[in-house]
Order: sequence, then C-alpha cells, then structure tokens
Amino acid sequence: MNKKERVVAVLNKLDIKYPHEDKCYLNYTKPHELLIATMLSAQCTDDRVNIVTEYLFKKYISLEDFANAEINEMEQDVKSTGFYRNKAKNIISASQSLLKIYNGELPSDIESLTGLAGVGRKTANVVRCHIFKLPSVVVDTHVKRISFRLGFTKSTDPVKIEFELMKLLPKTHWIRYNHQLIAFGRETCKAPKARCNSCFMTELCPSYRSE
Repeated sequence: MNKKERVVAVLNKLDIKYPHEDKCYLNYTKPHELLIATMLSAQCTDDRVNIVTEYLFKKYISLEDFANAEINEMEQDVKSTGFYRNKAKNIISASQSLLKIYNGELPSDIESLTGLAGVGRKTANVVRCHIFKLPSVVVDTHVKRISFRLGFTKSTDPVKIEFELMKLLPKTHWIRYNHQLIAFGRETCKAPKARCNSCFMTELCPSYRSE
C-alpha cells in the first residue's frame, strides 16, 4: 500500500469511527467570541477556555466592549489561560481593528484574519471552518501529534504541516480531519503515550507498537 492509498484507508476508518464529528469544542454564540476563545486556547485546554469565556462573554457582551476594555482588567479576566498579558493586549487590539477596518465584521480570508493582532493561521482557520464553512486545515496539538504518528508529516512546524496536509488530504476532508483527530486524540491516540492496543488504526499506523 503506497502513501496515497494509506491516506484513503485512514480517512475511511475515521469516517466510520467518527461519522458525525463536526463540533467545535469552544463555546461561543457570536463570531467574534469564537475568534477570542481560539486566541485564548493557545497553550491552554478547551475546557479551561470555556470556563473563562462563560464569565468573559457575559462581562464583555459586544465587540465594542472588548475594544474599550482596560488592559489591566482584561489581563485579570483571562489570567488562568496563561500568557495572559499578550492575550489581553491582542484581544483588545484585534477587537479595535475589527471595528476600525472591517466595520465590526470578521473577514473570511486568511490574510486579513492573520493581520489581526495575535491571530495565527490556526486561529484563522478555526474561524474559517466554523463561521464561514470554508475548507481549511486546522493544525492543533492533536492534528500535529497524530499526523506525525501516522507518517503523514515529518515536520513539527504547524504551518509546514498545514500545507503538507492540504496537498495530502482531499479538500472534502480538510475540516472533518481536524474534528475527527480531536476525538481520536482524546479517546485513544493520546499524549504522551497512545493507547495502541485499543486502537482501530493499528494496521495503518507506522508508529504502532504492541505493548
């Protein structure tokens, strides 16, 4: 089986195991809330972010509220997500830019999104997937780890992995792949040690080691 055939086989197994896996694990009700929640998720768990944003989105209801927030107060509001000084500064700055440049609306193209303070390709692609339903490859910790274990990439750089996966995966699976690998990573292909003996992907995984 060559690499292309193995990719097809892996995607088929993921579709069988996780046929309806398309949920966003970050809680939000407005487009700008997803942007902010994803910014907060850097080096932080989704569960922790959801705890923080449950309070944050009640305190700062509109994009204008975020844009006009006091930096010291915002730092305290997001402190438990880590790297809180940069995150607070970037949330306020990005909110101001959205109001000034885009009339309060999120842009859909990746260049404009990544032009916002604190928004990298991962955050931009999350927004593109969930808000605009545009095919995008999101490289989070699960996609990075599992794609490496499956032999789909030899890189550890998220941007390089994103472009490699864009070439390797059919466009129809770009969004689905991320959702499925989050579920797979949480259940079985865990960090730091995968549960290989209970995995449905062993015959296709070059990293498989029986225990």
